[in-house]
Amino acid sequence: MKPDAMLREVKVEEAVGMRLAHDLTQIIPGQFKGRLFKKGHVIEESDIPALLSIGKEHIYVMALERGWLHEDEAALRMAHAAAGSNVELGAPHEGKITLRSTIHGLASVRKPLVDAVNAIDQIVMSTIKTNTVVRPGQALIGTRVVPLIIEDEKIRMVEQRITMPLVEVKPFRPLRVGLITTGSEVYKGRIQDKFGSVVKEKVAALGSEVIEQRLAPDESDAIVREIRYFLDERKADLILVTGGMSVDPDDRTPGAIKQAGATIVSYGTPMLPGSMLLMGYLGEVPIMGLPGCVMHDPYTSFDVLLPRICAGETIVREDITEMGYGGLLGC
Repeated sequence: MKPDAMLREVKVEEAVGMRLAHDLTQIIPGQFKGRLFKKGHVIEESDIPALLSIGKEHIYVMALERGWLHEDEAALRMAHAAAGSNVELGAPHEGKITLRSTIHGLASVRKPLVDAVNAIDQIVMSTIKTNTVVRPGQALIGTRVVPLIIEDEKIRMVEQRITMPLVEVKPFRPLRVGLITTGSEVYKGRIQDKFGSVVKEKVAALGSEVIEQRLAPDESDAIVREIRYFLDERKADLILVTGGMSVDPDDRTPGAIKQAGATIVSYGTPMLPGSMLLMGYLGEVPIMGLPGCVMHDPYTSFDVLLPRICAGETIVREDITEMGYGGLLGC
């Protein structure tokens, strides 16, 4: 049966429990003109006087046949199927359900599932990008269907294709961060460090803390000693080494990180700014060598990877490779 065949005219008094097929407008001259009831509204006994007051003794209602759904119910089922941990559902609004974060954390959106759902005709699943830092109440996904009435079969297809939660929000862990600033010019007091305040602010914004900042000259053995200090004595959860990350002969940081025993995931990222960043691990403790752009560019490869580390993710080579697509933010 076609959707337009599911509309029928009934007396207002007989419409209780039925869904309104269209918006109804109220006009009070000189005072008000607007929607009194929206389409899809389920008529209640208390609505009858208001309907009669606008001259509606008969109204069109939706008489849904078996196998058909109203847009609100369809959007709600899609939203329930999509929602993972730390996600809440809003109420239907104009046929749409919005899923929102309940915490400050990292949104994880499974793009292949989003694509599979949106490949179904008349289905709308609109999301933010994965690995976005979100706040409580921030919108993550909007679900809706295009028509007012849709086949139940299409919604079952959506539910079948969402084989795991389509979106979840991972909480940030409070990490103890060790910060090492390299450079003989800073170590010997010739210039003032500019890295520390920037890095501390970015770390604090994700709920973590720089427990100490130490300075080291451009000497590999000295940098290694500071790395081991944070690893062995301070028990840092994350070690950040700033400065000395270029290919200049006197830039020792990458070699020192490797000399300290780190497994290098990548020295360099396909992202601008931030191409000279180093990502590695000392056992399970992540260590990063930060390029100079972190001091002055508001968003770099460091801002891409830090939230993922704070959310408990382990960075692998594939994660670095994928940063190239859409990674040209400055040159």
